[in-house]
Amino acid sequence: MHRWRAWAWGVLGIVLLAVAWEAYKALGPADGVRIGDTIVLPRTNDLAMPHLWTMAQRAGEPVTSAPGAVPLWSYVLSAAWLSFKVALIGWAIALVVGMLLALLMQRSKIANSALLPWVVLSQTVPLIALAPLVKRWSSAFHIGGFAWQDWMSVAVIAAYLAFFPITVGMVRGLNSPVAAQTDLMRSYATGWWQSLIRLRLPASVPYLIPALRLSIAAAVIGTVVAEVSIGMDGGIGRMIIEFAQTGSADPAKQWSPIGGAVLMGLAGAGLVALIGVLLKRYRRAEA
Repeated sequence: MHRWRAWAWGVLGIVLLAVAWEAYKALGPADGVRIGDTIVLPRTNDLAMPHLWTMAQRAGEPVTSAPGAVPLWSYVLSAAWLSFKVALIGWAIALVVGMLLALLMQRSKIANSALLPWVVLSQTVPLIALAPLVKRWSSAFHIGGFAWQDWMSVAVIAAYLAFFPITVGMVRGLNSPVAAQTDLMRSYATGWWQSLIRLRLPASVPYLIPALRLSIAAAVIGTVVAEVSIGMDGGIGRMIIEFAQTGSADPAKQWSPIGGAVLMGLAGAGLVALIGVLLKRYRRAEA
């Protein structure tokens, strides 16, 4: 029953968002809502805000007028799938790095004190400044016949954004067992490794699942932004820029890759939900 209720609330949220879009388009000012000289809500003309049914209709039409052009929705889904695979690779890297850092920080108080400020500080570096540096460093990386690809740089940047919530969440989770539980493990003469497997890792699951939700969202965002900054072709980030350049001639088209990015986020959330189902027995008191 709880699962169906969650689905119902999710569908209701999408419906309300669609209603809010059309209501603002019908009732909002033509020049948008301004505070001083800043536009805080967009203009309501068809160029800035096409109707939802217009965008849906355009998604079913060919990408271009060239003979044999694929439908727009197929073109967008292909780009979204490419970007999503890169985001998943970055997320997997972040998961490994984040958990290893958390284990080290839990094991050693000195490591925790030394690493935690740097983990926090790492998230203050602007992504738009980091992307060119990663691409420049990676271009010089060659081992035999192996050549670094642009998508690898994008995955590294996605991992850079996504490891932070995993590290922080895992540290909290690994340190969550109360003194009575850790004293019981000591009374059984269990070592650190057995205590980790039997106590700390299961106790960290209620903290890990919310951290995974944040990290997959960060990986998707990092992938889209990094594709633009690095110039990776074929992904949804590059497509957003390319379609925006023709927005005045085809305004409904430019919203399709944005919809593809939304689908990436939903797919990532669904993957974390599946992981949560597999670890359900450990989620008695999710943080």
